[in-house]
Amino acid sequence: MCKILATPRSFAHAKEALELLRSQGYTVDLFSRDHPLSSAELSEKISGYDALILGLDHCDVNVIEAADNLKVISRNGAGYDKVDIEAASEKNITVMYAPGTNTIGVAELTMGLMYSLARDLPNISIAARQGKWQRSQGWELSGKTLGIIGLGAIGREVAKRALANDMRVIAFDPYARAYSSVELTDLDDVIQQADILSLHTALTPETQHLINAKSLARMKDGAYLINTARGGLVDEVALCDALKSNKLAGAAMDAFEIEPPEGNPLLGLANFIATPHIGANTKESVAKANLQAAKNVLDILQGRENPFILNRTQKAKSSV
Repeated sequence: MCKILATPRSFAHAKEALELLRSQGYTVDLFSRDHPLSSAELSEKISGYDALILGLDHCDVNVIEAADNLKVISRNGAGYDKVDIEAASEKNITVMYAPGTNTIGVAELTMGLMYSLARDLPNISIAARQGKWQRSQGWELSGKTLGIIGLGAIGREVAKRALANDMRVIAFDPYARAYSSVELTDLDDVIQQADILSLHTALTPETQHLINAKSLARMKDGAYLINTARGGLVDEVALCDALKSNKLAGAAMDAFEIEPPEGNPLLGLANFIATPHIGANTKESVAKANLQAAKNVLDILQGRENPFILNRTQKAKSSV
């Protein structure tokens, strides 16, 4: 009997996904902590399992080496930077993801952070709770230029909502086609023209610290930065300096290089908003992501074709 290990905390409540897997005769074991599993924690558990449904846990070469029966790793989300795809390919393990399941959730959080920055909502709310009637002057989204880096599914949903707020939207994405009233331009133009710069691109060696001291210096004085994608896209030290000097008026991030970001100096700045990687954490997004991750596992274990295989090319090369 095939055994499946599921590490996302949400999977314990993923009724539809669990019923689907168990109805096919598979054993599903749940294993999670109150934090993403470390490589060591996952390595100790992975032996004997045919499939792994993975959350935000670290699945590096050590986990792959400890996996003595693993056939498929299925992420319950769009990000896969914590999975060593090359090591998995060498052991002929299929790596999969669930793109598009969190699109609306992340786009809506991005807009929420934009509104919060515009009206300084966290600080005003805290002051009101303390009995201080602090009526700070905000600004309106209407008429502002939103710069989007990464015009994929989430970037397009953000653009749609920004356009509905009468914003001008410009974007950089070398792979994107024209979308609605969005102006496609080059990266430097987006960085230099944006009143609000929002990141929606994958974390790769090329995009690591895409937003750094040099790019921050090219942004408008008093501009804002929002990152609901991946923490590694932003040089956090450089961002902290830009916020302290008021080069940027504010920033909001839902993803950090180290999570949780304990001791991160950004957390002590009044013009910075932090959220704990909650972009995909809506009831709707979580249910869709877990169900897609389960369907991905079934397709591989039962020999069906699937469009969400990440290492199709690498596996083909490794088998030659």
